[in-house]
Amino acid sequence: MNLKPLLGQHHVSAITANAKENYRFYTKVLGLRLVKKTVNQDDTSVYHLFYADERGNPGTDLTFFEIPHAGQTYHGANSISLTSLRVATDESLAYWKNRLEEHQVEHDEIKTKYGRRTLFFRDFEGQRLELVSDETNDGVAGGKPWENSPVPVEHGIIGLGPVRLTIARPDSTAKVLTDVMGYREKESYNSDIEGESPIRVFETGEGGTGAEIHLEEKADVQRERPGRGSVHHVAFRVETEEELRKWVEHLKNSRLANSGFVERYYFRSLYFREPNGILFELATDGPGFEGDEPFETLGQNLALPPYFENQRAEIEAKLKLLDTKE
Repeated sequence: MNLKPLLGQHHVSAITANAKENYRFYTKVLGLRLVKKTVNQDDTSVYHLFYADERGNPGTDLTFFEIPHAGQTYHGANSISLTSLRVATDESLAYWKNRLEEHQVEHDEIKTKYGRRTLFFRDFEGQRLELVSDETNDGVAGGKPWENSPVPVEHGIIGLGPVRLTIARPDSTAKVLTDVMGYREKESYNSDIEGESPIRVFETGEGGTGAEIHLEEKADVQRERPGRGSVHHVAFRVETEEELRKWVEHLKNSRLANSGFVERYYFRSLYFREPNGILFELATDGPGFEGDEPFETLGQNLALPPYFENQRAEIEAKLKLLDTKE
């Protein structure tokens, strides 16, 4: 089957227990734009919030399911253990270090990792995040920060960077990445923790920060127990619906159990678990977020796909009020 390479990261979806504080942190502190306030299509009683660049271009979305009673996350193996966010320059990291300190956000020092300057920090629920400079990056282009963000455009977040998977059995995941998903294994780099195995780098498509998966081995720790501040799944970009349907057949032929084609309205999807149990999604670049809201007011009102509109009153009655017009 003639499959085009995956284009890189599409989105990362995580868990929050507090949509109001989540909205404040990711828009007022990190300066991302809320481009869609909708519901989890598999459980319409909870919000699904999409933060991104100015219009939610694929590769820029960090999304959250609100699960109000989500417990504490116990970190461990077989997890998506780090989400990185791209900024344009090394100079931007100095700006961000100051900004995080002003907002009393827990962070490390700026350091060099895999030839790039990075800054690790955590959100208010312990979500593990890292800013990565694109100053030396060649590869997938970033997005365009929203001009109404509280963060100056020149320092704004331009998209998702490398996603780190922490795995008990890395070779089985690596085999799926290369043999099934078409990734190329590149160099490795040393872990921050002395004595740990090097972290392996895989890339797809044009490569670069927006198209890398970093694989970390942790064979001697328990499986992560997810909760608030953990990552639910990572999604990878497929250009068109036609191409996605080819991937459905490809995964079937590869004997990987999968969801088959799933309609998400804002994009089309396909889900499967890699051998260590991490949930992967393939998602189309379109149609995008402006089919039911104009660009100027993205994220200000509760948006529902057409197939949920007849349930709007019932859905709204179950949700806590979340004012996103500020």
